[in-house]
Amino acid sequence: MKLRFSKEKFLDGLQQVQNVVSSRSTLPILSNALIRASKDGVTLSTTDLDLGVRCSIEAEVIREGATTLPARRLFTIIRELAHSEVEMEVDDKNIATIQCGGSHFKIVGLPESEFPQLPKLAGAKSFTVDQKVLKDALKKTSYAMSTDETRYVLNAILLNLKDDKLVVVATDGRRLALVEYELDLPKGTHGDLLVPCKTVTEVLRLLKDKGTVTISFTENQISFEMDGTQLVSKLVEGNYPNYRQVIPNETKERISLERETFHLAMRRASLLVSEKNHAVKLFFSKNNLSITANSPDVGESRESLAINYKGPEITIGFNPDFMMDPLRNLENDEIFFELTDELSPGVLKINGPFLYVIMPLRVS
Repeated sequence: MKLRFSKEKFLDGLQQVQNVVSSRSTLPILSNALIRASKDGVTLSTTDLDLGVRCSIEAEVIREGATTLPARRLFTIIRELAHSEVEMEVDDKNIATIQCGGSHFKIVGLPESEFPQLPKLAGAKSFTVDQKVLKDALKKTSYAMSTDETRYVLNAILLNLKDDKLVVVATDGRRLALVEYELDLPKGTHGDLLVPCKTVTEVLRLLKDKGTVTISFTENQISFEMDGTQLVSKLVEGNYPNYRQVIPNETKERISLERETFHLAMRRASLLVSEKNHAVKLFFSKNNLSITANSPDVGESRESLAINYKGPEITIGFNPDFMMDPLRNLENDEIFFELTDELSPGVLKINGPFLYVIMPLRVS
């Protein structure tokens, strides 16, 4: 195999695929990127057996062939080259020679035959959505996925397809984020797809603000195709909890808040929470919101915000990190916080298809 390519284009391709590579893999081949050159062009692929990514890059193919090379080392070498035009030649022992200006490298690779093939999704159902829509949905929800590996069903995001709607949900049992979009789904395209946490992170990295993404799925696999890149992943097996049960049917108070002002006040107040007392108190009184954190072993903080509120006095406690997560991932200037009482969940909404349910903490 022999290629000539621009440093920038090759780096861009490696950037898209190298995050899948595990640094702790017991199989050497899983640390490598498959480079395949044919008359149709050049593709780069990586996999960790659960998740695989393949992208196309622009390059001049002088001689067709394929090999696998250590992905992270290759990325580091190409990144450090001084000139833009790079030539790579691979011999029949999978030793790659990289030449760029006065720089000359040899890297030992492994044969293509050892590289696990990315699965082909036979009989898959497919639908298309704007990249911007999916990116927005994942950004607004993915932070609420559980990191507790014993609850593997919650280490995923739910894509619920039904009645020409895409509902995206994430929860860790203490808070829940949800967005809902109208979508023109092909007939018979419905189901619950549990997309693993790592896959969500990679999809978010690949999505742009323009163009479309084609999502294909079978019973246990899902594929995302966009801009010449394909990501294929296993789905999480299991039943997602009934998320509708968590959403309060009605709330008594609805308070309008300026998102960034509220976010910054929460962040300042949270500076004095401790591991023992990881709660901030929100005290709603006439036209005022007081946000306090009090830890006997650390100290006390208090923030006061003028708000439009005429309801009864309510004191309610929340985990400040859980409260700030949606605030930093939303872009709306105005948010609405809905409450019933001190012991019921709070609900955060915007003028749009999003809601966030957060369970209160006991405060003295």
